[in-house]
Amino acid sequence: MQKQNRSQFEFVVLMAALMSIVALSIDAVLPALPMIGDYLSVSNPLDNPKLITSIFLGLGIGQLIFGPLSDSFGRKPIVYAGFILFFIASIICVTTKSFEMMILGRVLQGVGLACPRTMCIAMIRDTYEGDYMAKIISIVVMVFILVPVIAPTLGQYLMNHYNWQFIFTFNLIFGLIVMLWFWLRQPETLNDKYRIPYRLKIFKTGTVQFFKIRSAVIYTLLSGFITGSFMVYLSTSQQIFEKQYDLAEEFPLIFASLAISVGLATFLNSQLVIKYGMKRIVHTAMISFIIISLLFIILYNSGTNPSIGILIAFFALQFFTIGFLFGNLRALAMEPMGHIAGIGSALNGFISTVMAVPIADYIGTYVVNTVTPLFIGFLVCGLISLALFYLNSNKGAKVLSKI
Repeated sequence: MQKQNRSQFEFVVLMAALMSIVALSIDAVLPALPMIGDYLSVSNPLDNPKLITSIFLGLGIGQLIFGPLSDSFGRKPIVYAGFILFFIASIICVTTKSFEMMILGRVLQGVGLACPRTMCIAMIRDTYEGDYMAKIISIVVMVFILVPVIAPTLGQYLMNHYNWQFIFTFNLIFGLIVMLWFWLRQPETLNDKYRIPYRLKIFKTGTVQFFKIRSAVIYTLLSGFITGSFMVYLSTSQQIFEKQYDLAEEFPLIFASLAISVGLATFLNSQLVIKYGMKRIVHTAMISFIIISLLFIILYNSGTNPSIGILIAFFALQFFTIGFLFGNLRALAMEPMGHIAGIGSALNGFISTVMAVPIADYIGTYVVNTVTPLFIGFLVCGLISLALFYLNSNKGAKVLSKI
Protein backbone atom coordinates (compact mmCIF):
# COMPACT_ATOMS: atom_id res chain seq x y z
CA MET A 1 0.00 0.00 0.00
CA GLN A 2 2.86 2.39 0.83
CA LYS A 3 4.48 1.67 -2.53
CA GLN A 4 1.16 2.26 -4.31
CA ASN A 5 0.66 5.60 -2.52
CA ARG A 6 4.20 6.66 -3.37
CA SER A 7 3.63 5.68 -7.01
CA GLN A 8 0.39 7.67 -7.15
CA PHE A 9 2.12 10.68 -5.57
CA GLU A 10 4.89 10.54 -8.16
CA PHE A 11 2.32 10.26 -10.97
CA VAL A 12 0.49 13.38 -9.78
CA VAL A 13 3.72 15.37 -9.38
CA LEU A 14 4.96 14.28 -12.81
CA MET A 15 1.67 15.25 -14.47
CA ALA A 16 1.88 18.60 -12.72
CA ALA A 17 5.46 19.04 -13.95
CA LEU A 18 4.35 18.37 -17.53
CA MET A 19 1.63 20.99 -17.21
CA SER A 20 4.01 23.48 -15.62
CA ILE A 21 6.20 23.54 -18.76
CA VAL A 22 3.16 25.08 -20.45
CA ALA A 23 2.51 27.60 -17.68
CA LEU A 24 6.17 28.61 -17.44
CA SER A 25 6.40 29.21 -21.19
CA ILE A 26 3.38 31.51 -21.02
CA ASP A 27 3.90 33.46 -17.80
CA ALA A 28 7.69 33.85 -17.53
CA VAL A 29 7.63 36.00 -20.66
CA LEU A 30 5.10 38.52 -19.27
CA PRO A 31 7.58 41.00 -17.70
CA ALA A 32 9.67 40.93 -20.89
CA LEU A 33 6.85 41.87 -23.29
CA PRO A 34 7.83 45.57 -23.58
CA MET A 35 11.51 44.67 -24.04
CA ILE A 36 10.72 42.05 -26.67
CA GLY A 37 8.44 44.54 -28.42
CA ASP A 38 11.21 47.16 -28.49
CA TYR A 39 13.76 44.61 -29.71
CA LEU A 40 11.43 43.56 -32.54
CA SER A 41 10.49 47.19 -33.36
CA VAL A 42 6.78 46.76 -32.58
CA SER A 43 5.13 50.13 -33.28
CA ASN A 44 1.91 49.53 -31.31
CA PRO A 45 2.41 48.31 -27.70
CA LEU A 46 -1.12 46.84 -27.79
CA ASP A 47 0.28 44.20 -30.19
CA ASN A 48 2.61 42.83 -27.49
CA PRO A 49 -0.13 40.71 -25.82
CA LYS A 50 -0.33 38.71 -29.07
CA LEU A 51 2.85 37.00 -27.86
CA ILE A 52 0.63 35.47 -25.17
CA THR A 53 -2.57 34.73 -27.11
CA SER A 54 -0.59 33.25 -30.03
CA ILE A 55 0.80 30.46 -27.86
CA PHE A 56 -2.77 29.61 -26.80
CA LEU A 57 -3.75 29.41 -30.47
CA GLY A 58 -0.95 26.89 -30.99
CA LEU A 59 -2.10 24.95 -27.94
CA GLY A 60 -5.55 24.61 -29.46
CA ILE A 61 -4.29 23.51 -32.87
CA GLY A 62 -1.74 21.08 -31.43
CA GLN A 63 -4.28 19.31 -29.26
CA LEU A 64 -6.45 18.63 -32.28
CA ILE A 65 -3.53 17.11 -34.19
CA PHE A 66 -1.80 15.05 -31.52
CA GLY A 67 -4.73 13.97 -29.35
CA PRO A 68 -6.21 11.55 -31.92
CA LEU A 69 -2.73 10.22 -32.78
CA SER A 70 -2.20 9.30 -29.14
CA ASP A 71 -5.19 6.94 -29.29
CA SER A 72 -3.23 4.93 -31.87
CA PHE A 73 0.44 5.36 -30.97
CA GLY A 74 0.16 5.83 -27.20
CA ARG A 75 0.60 8.82 -24.92
CA LYS A 76 4.39 8.75 -24.42
CA PRO A 77 5.56 9.01 -28.06
CA ILE A 78 3.28 12.02 -28.58
CA VAL A 79 4.79 13.81 -25.57
CA TYR A 80 8.28 13.29 -27.03
CA ALA A 81 7.20 14.56 -30.46
CA GLY A 82 5.71 17.67 -28.90
CA PHE A 83 8.85 18.51 -26.96
CA ILE A 84 10.99 18.25 -30.11
CA LEU A 85 8.71 20.75 -31.84
CA PHE A 86 8.83 22.99 -28.73
CA PHE A 87 12.64 22.88 -28.90
CA ILE A 88 12.67 23.99 -32.56
CA ALA A 89 10.10 26.72 -31.95
CA SER A 90 12.08 28.08 -28.98
CA ILE A 91 15.16 28.45 -31.20
CA ILE A 92 13.05 30.48 -33.65
CA CYS A 93 11.90 32.77 -30.82
CA VAL A 94 15.44 33.32 -29.55
CA THR A 95 17.06 33.99 -32.93
CA THR A 96 14.44 36.00 -34.84
CA LYS A 97 14.40 39.77 -35.23
CA SER A 98 10.95 39.82 -36.81
CA PHE A 99 7.74 40.22 -34.82
CA GLU A 100 5.87 38.06 -37.35
CA MET A 101 8.44 35.24 -36.99
CA MET A 102 8.23 35.58 -33.21
CA ILE A 103 4.47 35.13 -33.42
CA LEU A 104 5.03 32.05 -35.62
CA GLY A 105 7.53 30.71 -33.09
CA ARG A 106 5.07 31.23 -30.24
CA VAL A 107 2.30 29.47 -32.19
CA LEU A 108 4.67 26.54 -32.85
CA GLN A 109 5.66 26.51 -29.19
CA GLY A 110 1.98 26.19 -28.36
CA VAL A 111 1.54 23.34 -30.86
CA GLY A 112 4.44 21.48 -29.26
CA LEU A 113 3.29 22.17 -25.70
CA ALA A 114 -0.18 20.92 -26.58
CA CYS A 115 1.27 17.40 -26.39
CA PRO A 116 2.20 17.33 -22.67
CA ARG A 117 -0.90 19.36 -21.84
CA THR A 118 -3.31 17.06 -23.69
CA MET A 119 -1.52 13.84 -22.76
CA CYS A 120 -1.53 14.85 -19.10
CA ILE A 121 -5.34 14.99 -19.09
CA ALA A 122 -5.62 11.84 -21.23
CA MET A 123 -3.25 9.90 -18.92
CA ILE A 124 -5.25 10.95 -15.87
CA ARG A 125 -8.45 9.83 -17.64
CA ASP A 126 -6.72 6.53 -18.54
CA THR A 127 -5.95 5.99 -14.87
CA TYR A 128 -8.91 7.43 -12.92
CA GLU A 129 -12.61 8.16 -13.36
CA GLY A 130 -15.53 10.00 -11.77
CA ASP A 131 -15.16 12.53 -8.96
CA TYR A 132 -11.79 11.02 -8.04
CA MET A 133 -10.57 11.90 -11.52
CA ALA A 134 -11.74 15.46 -10.85
CA LYS A 135 -9.76 15.42 -7.60
CA ILE A 136 -6.55 14.41 -9.40
CA ILE A 137 -7.13 16.95 -12.18
CA SER A 138 -7.73 19.65 -9.57
CA ILE A 139 -4.41 18.90 -7.89
CA VAL A 140 -2.56 18.95 -11.23
CA VAL A 141 -4.32 22.14 -12.34
CA MET A 142 -3.49 23.71 -8.96
CA VAL A 143 0.22 23.26 -9.65
CA PHE A 144 -0.28 24.49 -13.23
CA ILE A 145 -1.92 27.64 -11.87
CA LEU A 146 0.59 28.12 -9.04
CA VAL A 147 3.50 28.22 -11.48
CA PRO A 148 2.59 31.87 -12.28
CA VAL A 149 3.36 32.63 -8.63
CA ILE A 150 7.07 32.36 -9.49
CA ALA A 151 7.08 32.60 -13.30
CA PRO A 152 6.95 36.41 -13.76
CA THR A 153 9.49 36.94 -10.96
CA LEU A 154 11.72 34.29 -12.50
CA GLY A 155 11.30 35.87 -15.93
CA GLN A 156 12.18 39.32 -14.60
CA TYR A 157 15.25 37.94 -12.80
CA LEU A 158 16.51 36.18 -15.94
CA MET A 159 15.81 39.25 -18.04
CA ASN A 160 17.64 41.59 -15.65
CA HIS A 161 20.67 39.37 -15.05
CA TYR A 162 21.01 37.89 -18.55
CA ASN A 163 18.61 38.91 -21.34
CA TRP A 164 15.05 38.18 -22.42
CA GLN A 165 16.27 35.39 -24.72
CA PHE A 166 17.50 33.43 -21.70
CA ILE A 167 13.90 33.08 -20.53
CA PHE A 168 13.29 30.77 -23.50
CA THR A 169 16.56 28.94 -22.84
CA PHE A 170 15.62 28.32 -19.21
CA ASN A 171 12.24 26.92 -20.26
CA LEU A 172 14.03 24.49 -22.57
CA ILE A 173 16.36 23.31 -19.79
CA PHE A 174 13.44 22.80 -17.41
CA GLY A 175 11.50 20.96 -20.12
CA LEU A 176 14.44 18.66 -20.82
CA ILE A 177 14.69 17.68 -17.14
CA VAL A 178 10.96 16.87 -17.00
CA MET A 179 11.20 14.86 -20.25
CA LEU A 180 14.03 12.75 -18.83
CA TRP A 181 11.99 12.08 -15.68
CA PHE A 182 8.96 11.23 -17.81
CA TRP A 183 11.00 8.84 -19.99
CA LEU A 184 12.55 7.03 -17.03
CA ARG A 185 9.57 6.75 -14.69
CA GLN A 186 6.22 7.00 -16.49
CA PRO A 187 4.77 3.83 -18.07
CA GLU A 188 2.33 3.98 -20.97
CA THR A 189 -1.24 4.43 -19.69
CA LEU A 190 -3.23 3.68 -22.84
CA ASN A 191 -4.94 0.32 -22.39
CA ASP A 192 -4.44 -1.98 -25.37
CA LYS A 193 -8.19 -2.57 -25.65
CA TYR A 194 -8.69 1.16 -26.25
CA ARG A 195 -5.83 1.46 -28.75
CA ILE A 196 -7.25 2.38 -32.17
CA PRO A 197 -5.37 1.21 -35.30
CA TYR A 198 -4.13 4.31 -37.10
CA ARG A 199 -6.24 5.38 -40.02
CA LEU A 200 -6.95 8.85 -41.31
CA LYS A 201 -10.62 8.27 -40.61
CA ILE A 202 -10.01 8.05 -36.85
CA PHE A 203 -10.07 11.86 -36.83
CA LYS A 204 -13.50 11.78 -38.43
CA THR A 205 -14.96 8.92 -36.41
CA GLY A 206 -13.58 10.25 -33.11
CA THR A 207 -14.93 13.74 -33.85
CA VAL A 208 -18.35 12.34 -34.75
CA GLN A 209 -18.42 10.37 -31.48
CA PHE A 210 -17.40 13.48 -29.53
CA PHE A 211 -20.20 15.63 -30.96
CA LYS A 212 -22.73 12.90 -30.19
CA ILE A 213 -21.94 13.27 -26.48
CA ARG A 214 -24.05 16.31 -25.64
CA SER A 215 -22.69 16.91 -22.15
CA ALA A 216 -19.08 16.77 -23.39
CA VAL A 217 -19.82 19.41 -26.03
CA ILE A 218 -21.62 21.73 -23.61
CA TYR A 219 -18.95 21.51 -20.91
CA THR A 220 -16.30 22.13 -23.58
CA LEU A 221 -18.10 25.31 -24.66
CA LEU A 222 -18.34 26.32 -21.00
CA SER A 223 -14.58 25.87 -20.68
CA GLY A 224 -14.09 28.07 -23.74
CA PHE A 225 -15.94 31.03 -22.25
CA ILE A 226 -14.29 30.72 -18.83
CA THR A 227 -10.83 30.24 -20.36
CA GLY A 228 -11.44 33.20 -22.67
CA SER A 229 -12.31 35.51 -19.80
CA PHE A 230 -9.22 34.42 -17.86
CA MET A 231 -7.02 34.74 -20.95
CA VAL A 232 -8.03 38.41 -21.27
CA TYR A 233 -6.46 38.98 -17.86
CA LEU A 234 -3.32 37.02 -18.77
CA SER A 235 -2.76 38.96 -21.97
CA THR A 236 -3.54 42.43 -20.52
CA SER A 237 -2.20 42.11 -16.95
CA GLN A 238 1.19 43.58 -17.83
CA GLN A 239 -0.49 46.55 -19.51
CA ILE A 240 -2.96 47.04 -16.63
CA PHE A 241 -0.48 47.02 -13.77
CA GLU A 242 2.50 48.62 -15.52
CA LYS A 243 0.72 51.22 -17.67
CA GLN A 244 -2.58 52.00 -15.95
CA TYR A 245 -1.24 51.75 -12.40
CA ASP A 246 2.48 52.44 -12.97
CA LEU A 247 3.51 49.37 -10.96
CA ALA A 248 6.17 47.81 -13.20
CA GLU A 249 8.39 46.74 -10.28
CA GLU A 250 5.47 45.34 -8.28
CA PHE A 251 3.90 43.50 -11.24
CA PRO A 252 5.46 40.05 -10.56
CA LEU A 253 4.39 40.20 -6.91
CA ILE A 254 0.81 41.24 -7.78
CA PHE A 255 0.59 38.56 -10.46
CA ALA A 256 1.86 35.97 -7.99
CA SER A 257 -0.62 36.94 -5.27
CA LEU A 258 -3.53 36.55 -7.70
CA ALA A 259 -2.23 33.19 -8.89
CA ILE A 260 -2.26 32.04 -5.26
CA SER A 261 -5.98 32.86 -5.15
CA VAL A 262 -6.66 30.50 -8.07
CA GLY A 263 -4.34 27.86 -6.65
CA LEU A 264 -6.06 27.97 -3.24
CA ALA A 265 -9.43 27.42 -4.88
CA THR A 266 -8.21 24.45 -6.91
CA PHE A 267 -6.72 22.95 -3.74
CA LEU A 268 -10.00 23.39 -1.88
CA ASN A 269 -11.82 21.90 -4.83
CA SER A 270 -9.65 18.77 -4.64
CA GLN A 271 -10.78 18.41 -1.01
CA LEU A 272 -14.48 19.23 -1.58
CA VAL A 273 -15.30 17.65 -4.95
CA ILE A 274 -15.70 14.12 -3.60
CA LYS A 275 -18.18 15.33 -0.95
CA TYR A 276 -20.26 17.77 -2.99
CA GLY A 277 -19.74 16.62 -6.59
CA MET A 278 -18.52 18.50 -9.65
CA LYS A 279 -21.84 19.88 -10.88
CA ARG A 280 -22.86 21.46 -7.60
CA ILE A 281 -19.48 23.17 -7.20
CA VAL A 282 -19.49 24.41 -10.82
CA HIS A 283 -23.00 25.84 -10.40
CA THR A 284 -22.09 27.75 -7.23
CA ALA A 285 -18.84 29.03 -8.72
CA MET A 286 -20.50 30.33 -11.89
CA ILE A 287 -23.14 32.25 -9.96
CA SER A 288 -20.41 33.77 -7.77
CA PHE A 289 -18.40 34.67 -10.90
CA ILE A 290 -21.38 36.58 -12.31
CA ILE A 291 -22.22 38.37 -9.02
CA ILE A 292 -18.62 39.58 -8.53
CA SER A 293 -18.45 40.90 -12.12
CA LEU A 294 -21.79 42.65 -11.80
CA LEU A 295 -20.84 44.23 -8.46
CA PHE A 296 -17.66 45.71 -9.93
CA ILE A 297 -19.52 47.13 -12.95
CA ILE A 298 -22.18 48.72 -10.71
CA LEU A 299 -19.59 50.30 -8.40
CA TYR A 300 -17.23 51.52 -11.13
CA ASN A 301 -19.50 52.09 -14.15
CA SER A 302 -17.95 55.54 -14.72
CA GLY A 303 -14.86 53.86 -16.15
CA THR A 304 -12.56 55.28 -13.48
CA ASN A 305 -10.24 52.65 -12.07
CA PRO A 306 -10.51 51.88 -8.36
CA SER A 307 -7.47 51.90 -6.10
CA ILE A 308 -5.00 49.08 -6.67
CA GLY A 309 -6.03 47.42 -3.39
CA ILE A 310 -9.69 47.25 -4.39
CA LEU A 311 -8.83 46.00 -7.88
CA ILE A 312 -6.64 43.23 -6.47
CA ALA A 313 -9.44 42.26 -4.07
CA PHE A 314 -11.92 41.97 -6.95
CA PHE A 315 -9.46 40.02 -9.08
CA ALA A 316 -8.68 37.69 -6.17
CA LEU A 317 -12.37 36.95 -5.60
CA GLN A 318 -12.97 36.45 -9.31
CA PHE A 319 -10.04 34.10 -9.76
CA PHE A 320 -10.98 32.21 -6.61
CA THR A 321 -14.24 31.27 -8.32
CA ILE A 322 -12.39 30.41 -11.54
CA GLY A 323 -10.23 28.01 -9.55
CA PHE A 324 -13.33 25.92 -8.85
CA LEU A 325 -14.22 25.85 -12.56
CA PHE A 326 -11.07 24.93 -14.50
CA GLY A 327 -10.52 21.35 -13.36
CA ASN A 328 -14.19 20.47 -12.85
CA LEU A 329 -15.26 21.61 -16.32
CA ARG A 330 -12.55 19.53 -17.97
CA ALA A 331 -13.37 16.53 -15.78
CA LEU A 332 -17.11 16.84 -16.57
CA ALA A 333 -16.35 17.01 -20.28
CA MET A 334 -13.96 14.04 -20.11
CA GLU A 335 -16.13 11.82 -17.89
CA PRO A 336 -18.18 10.19 -20.70
CA MET A 337 -15.20 9.92 -23.07
CA GLY A 338 -13.11 7.10 -21.60
CA HIS A 339 -13.26 5.21 -24.92
CA ILE A 340 -11.92 8.22 -26.87
CA ALA A 341 -9.84 9.93 -24.18
CA GLY A 342 -7.13 11.06 -26.61
CA ILE A 343 -9.27 12.70 -29.25
CA GLY A 344 -11.79 13.71 -26.59
CA SER A 345 -9.14 15.60 -24.64
CA ALA A 346 -7.86 17.06 -27.91
CA LEU A 347 -11.24 18.34 -29.05
CA ASN A 348 -12.02 19.64 -25.58
CA GLY A 349 -8.77 21.58 -25.53
CA PHE A 350 -8.93 22.68 -29.16
CA ILE A 351 -12.49 24.02 -29.06
CA SER A 352 -12.15 25.73 -25.68
CA THR A 353 -8.80 27.32 -26.61
CA VAL A 354 -9.76 28.41 -30.12
CA MET A 355 -12.89 29.96 -28.60
CA ALA A 356 -10.84 31.69 -25.92
CA VAL A 357 -8.27 33.37 -28.21
CA PRO A 358 -10.69 35.63 -30.15
CA ILE A 359 -12.63 36.34 -26.94
CA ALA A 360 -9.41 37.49 -25.27
CA ASP A 361 -8.21 39.47 -28.29
CA TYR A 362 -11.57 41.22 -28.73
CA ILE A 363 -12.10 42.19 -25.09
CA GLY A 364 -8.41 43.05 -24.72
CA THR A 365 -8.68 45.81 -27.37
CA TYR A 366 -10.98 47.73 -25.02
CA VAL A 367 -8.72 47.40 -21.96
CA VAL A 368 -6.74 50.60 -22.64
CA ASN A 369 -7.29 53.16 -19.90
CA THR A 370 -9.64 51.26 -17.59
CA VAL A 371 -10.27 47.68 -16.43
CA THR A 372 -14.07 48.01 -16.65
CA PRO A 373 -14.24 46.31 -20.09
CA LEU A 374 -12.50 43.32 -18.53
CA PHE A 375 -15.26 42.88 -15.95
CA ILE A 376 -17.95 43.44 -18.60
CA GLY A 377 -16.31 40.59 -20.52
CA PHE A 378 -16.32 38.47 -17.35
CA LEU A 379 -20.03 39.14 -16.90
CA VAL A 380 -21.00 38.28 -20.48
CA CYS A 381 -18.92 35.09 -20.49
CA GLY A 382 -20.36 34.12 -17.10
CA LEU A 383 -23.99 34.63 -18.17
CA ILE A 384 -23.51 32.60 -21.36
CA SER A 385 -21.78 29.86 -19.37
CA LEU A 386 -24.58 29.69 -16.81
CA ALA A 387 -27.18 29.47 -19.60
CA LEU A 388 -25.27 26.57 -21.15
CA PHE A 389 -25.01 24.86 -17.76
CA TYR A 390 -28.78 25.04 -17.28
CA LEU A 391 -29.27 23.83 -20.85
CA ASN A 392 -27.35 20.70 -19.95
CA SER A 393 -29.47 20.06 -16.84
CA ASN A 394 -32.41 17.66 -16.89
CA LYS A 395 -34.92 20.52 -17.10
CA GLY A 396 -32.92 22.18 -19.84
CA ALA A 397 -32.79 18.96 -21.81
CA LYS A 398 -36.57 18.58 -21.56
CA VAL A 399 -37.12 22.16 -22.79
CA LEU A 400 -34.69 21.60 -25.66
CA SER A 401 -36.40 18.37 -26.71
CA LYS A 402 -39.73 20.22 -27.04
CA ILE A 403 -38.29 22.87 -29.36
